Amino acid sequence: MVIGFLSGSKLNSHLTTSLSVPGSASAQADQILSKHFNENIEGTFTVLDNFKNGSNAQIDGLEKEIAKASLVIPTASVSAQKAIGGILFVNIQTSLSLPSAARYTTLFRKSLENAGLTAAMVTGPPAIESDALPILNSDLHRGEIIGLAIALILLLLALGLNWSLLIPFIVAAGSISATLALIFLIAQKFLVVLYIPNIVELIGLGLAIDYSLLMVYRYRQEIAKYPQDATQAVVRTVMSAGKVVALSGFTVTLALATLIFVPIPFVRSLGIASILVPLLSLAAAFTLQPVLLSYLGAGGKSLLHVNHLFARFAHIIIRRPLVIALSSIAALALLAIPVMSLHLTPSSLTAIPQQLESQKALTLVSSHLGTGVITPNEIIIDLGGTGKSSDVKISQDRLNFSKLLLKIPEVLAVAIGAKSPYIDPTGRYLRIFVIGRHSFGAEQSQNLVKQLRTNYLVHAGFPTGTTLYLGGAATQGVDLLNVLVRTFPWIILVALLLTFLLLLRAFKSVVLPLKALLLDLISLTVAFGIVVFTFDSHSIGNALGIYHLNQIEAWAMLFLFVLLFGVSMDYEIFIISRIKEARDRGSTNSEAILEGITESGIVVTTAALIFIGAVSGLVLGHFAGLQELGIGLVFGVLIDATIIRGLLLPSLMVLLGRWNWWLPTSGARITKTSPTPPEEERG
Repeated sequence: MVIGFLSGSKLNSHLTTSLSVPGSASAQADQILSKHFNENIEGTFTVLDNFKNGSNAQIDGLEKEIAKASLVIPTASVSAQKAIGGILFVNIQTSLSLPSAARYTTLFRKSLENAGLTAAMVTGPPAIESDALPILNSDLHRGEIIGLAIALILLLLALGLNWSLLIPFIVAAGSISATLALIFLIAQKFLVVLYIPNIVELIGLGLAIDYSLLMVYRYRQEIAKYPQDATQAVVRTVMSAGKVVALSGFTVTLALATLIFVPIPFVRSLGIASILVPLLSLAAAFTLQPVLLSYLGAGGKSLLHVNHLFARFAHIIIRRPLVIALSSIAALALLAIPVMSLHLTPSSLTAIPQQLESQKALTLVSSHLGTGVITPNEIIIDLGGTGKSSDVKISQDRLNFSKLLLKIPEVLAVAIGAKSPYIDPTGRYLRIFVIGRHSFGAEQSQNLVKQLRTNYLVHAGFPTGTTLYLGGAATQGVDLLNVLVRTFPWIILVALLLTFLLLLRAFKSVVLPLKALLLDLISLTVAFGIVVFTFDSHSIGNALGIYHLNQIEAWAMLFLFVLLFGVSMDYEIFIISRIKEARDRGSTNSEAILEGITESGIVVTTAALIFIGAVSGLVLGHFAGLQELGIGLVFGVLIDATIIRGLLLPSLMVLLGRWNWWLPTSGARITKTSPTPPEEERG
């Protein structure tokens, strides 16, 4: 815990938001830019100055002052400059990585101020990251306070005021701090995404407390049976609730581990960091938790005496399973309808806190010119040999190609030149800046990239032997979406297969795992639909204080899928494990369902509410991707723990009867845990 707290405070300097896709066409263009133009797209600043009216001499003076001020940044040079509509924008390229460039943002702004350019604003990826980190930290601290407060209230109600109340918080602190310590070590060598501390701490808080609560609750039941044998009560708790926690934790881990197979460093870093959360929660549950139980677990009474309510509820479900199942399915189908309007974006430059200087600059540009100025497309032309850029025919071909590009409605401007940064020092590579009218995440910008690739680069009119590449943030975003769309079906398939095999071994049934997977897919579809509806609605967005967006960030939806898949499966396992225990003791199907719902109801409800409280900090943050993830988790878990696990799951189990426990063996026999009367199984 000590190492985690110390290293966690130093993690910010290693965070990044790179969207690069290794091996893609945009990555090839980026490599050429880095090697031959000494430029890194993610390390490029953009300076904006609203000069309104000025002579050419005054504009030239501004450009020189900005270039001079940028010398405080190592390897900085002017890559593009343009005055359009009363706004001067100057791109300052560097060879620095995104985290390294971000550290020079404040110094660069101070240099501009010292040069008398007080109206100049700095934006671009490094400035956005520099401005975003303090806001993310503030959002994280507020989210932690909210999550801890909600968890404290719910645990007080569930456990009462006694020492055992401390156990979930100590276990959560241990698992989260250990996770941050390992992430800090990973960040020394690998990319770690800017959002990871917020995701790890808030989701880790919810998971760790949920697992710990389950074991505390079970320990109380064990110690109540054998009050004189506390040691054996701990052992029995680990052997019963511990097995459930292990199964739940490994299910979440397997779901998150599928992200490692996505060939995008941004997504892989989410996967690597996220699988540490359940794994270290399990480590704490099987080392720290038993020790704490032996010292603090005894005594105390719940302030909530609602088991009889869950029992009455279960009786209603058993009497009317078909009505409840059909009603639940109809309600879920209605909630899922908006998913048909889902549109994805790689990211969004506009969904950033408005008070940041980098965002004010984007707002200025978008109101006058469009945000495409900040993230231009870059066409790299490989002429196949050194010195060919001086050829008159090549120069004419480039001019003709540029005029052709200007005819595209989405293109705002095209920039070419006869020296750096438009030609590399060897004269082999040419560069053309194609500035669109929209941000790189917008649908219009994505269509422009596709149009350039399919219709223009292949008919550019350059001599045989010339190769054209398309780079820039917009192209990078399109490549990212293409890879995510291509790999997403495999993520689903692998997650379903691994989870099915794990549950098959645990439940000794084919039907129960299949039903669990079906319910999870329903839960995910509903969560996606709620996300789309929430961000597309002005009234809901204003009420919750979130952005109004018609596109959802692709990484958030992918991460929501694997995380919600695992978490919702947790609640399935909590309930089914209790039902199976009763079934193994010889109870009928209906009796087992009644006992399972009665005994697990308070734990699942409390655990779900604690998890919702923990991740609600993401909703109250200032960044669209985290808000989308938070909305999906909050409403996804809420719907899952109520309609899906509370109504649909038990009603389907009543309807399935003995088939819940069907397991094919050698031959055509059906294996059942215990014999049950046919009339009982028919419900």
